[in-house]
Amino acid sequence: MTDAKAAQVRAAFARQAAWCADLGSPFTALLCETLGHRLDRGSAVGRHLLDWDGDPGGWADGVPLRLCGGLHALVRRGAALASCYPPQPLPEEGALWAALQATFTEEGPFLSRWLESPPQTNEVGRAAALMSGLLVVAAEFGKPVRLFELGTSAGLNLVLDRYAYDLGGTEAGDPASPLCLRPAWEGSPPPAARVHVVGRGGVDLSPVDPIADRERLIAFIWPDQPRRLGQLETALGLAAQDRPMIDRGDAGDWLEDKLTIAPEPEVARVVLHSVAYQYFPVETQRWIEARIAKAGAEATRQAPLAWLRFEKEAGDRQTMLRLRLYPGGEDRLLAECHPHGAAIHWLDEPAPAR
Repeated sequence: MTDAKAAQVRAAFARQAAWCADLGSPFTALLCETLGHRLDRGSAVGRHLLDWDGDPGGWADGVPLRLCGGLHALVRRGAALASCYPPQPLPEEGALWAALQATFTEEGPFLSRWLESPPQTNEVGRAAALMSGLLVVAAEFGKPVRLFELGTSAGLNLVLDRYAYDLGGTEAGDPASPLCLRPAWEGSPPPAARVHVVGRGGVDLSPVDPIADRERLIAFIWPDQPRRLGQLETALGLAAQDRPMIDRGDAGDWLEDKLTIAPEPEVARVVLHSVAYQYFPVETQRWIEARIAKAGAEATRQAPLAWLRFEKEAGDRQTMLRLRLYPGGEDRLLAECHPHGAAIHWLDEPAPAR
């Protein structure tokens, strides 16, 4: 059983290495490859990992990302391991492993505590895709919007109107913002419209504080991706000045409480989420879908409802941007996207979503 568990853990690191390489992080790919090949039981950290109690995979406990985040946190605190990290050149695997072994010995208690908590991310680059979808809602109905975000984390994408955007030539958001998101764009731009947010709310099982948890969020950004790091740091600075209000709880229960069946006159209500839905229990997903359908059945052109999803669903080749509009319940596939929002392929003729 022990050998089988260790093989499962090593496979999780190998899969994470491949994903990191595909997503433009050669350092994190090397780090995961090295850990997958060389992890042993010579340290408490190694034993903790190789005997992991649970599913170590990326869609479950996310063990490789947990460890990578903890190591990055140590590097940001000045650990000797920094000599192998960006902006230094990519290290040899042997040198990296030697530095990791020393770190496991010197920082074992810190890493063991870090491994107890799941990865916590709030990828602000995804706001570009979400804003593109909101432009469609605004152009379709010409109404201000009220946002209901599920899986909100620190709320950085709940306040997406605080950022500036260049979306294939369509400008949106706050032009004076210190953060401007310019994803690589293919296809026609989204419609030009004004997105006016009149209210917002979010829920998360474990909300993240943009001040107290700042370093934890940053640690989960891959260290050889300075653009993502810079975007997150700027967004956290904005959130620290005016913290978004986030409720702690189950997304299904929260939506039933917050999203009334009765429509809101002259407001487009928008339920949205980004790379969160897959982590909800099936029962929660069904509850959310049922609540949206009930509220959608009462929606009108003067009081519409939208469901905006930036997710990779079963069968998808990559992350997709989907939008369901009420009245009517039409479901549109708007765009194919990079998982971090760095590139968006806008579909000139939105296809029916599955």
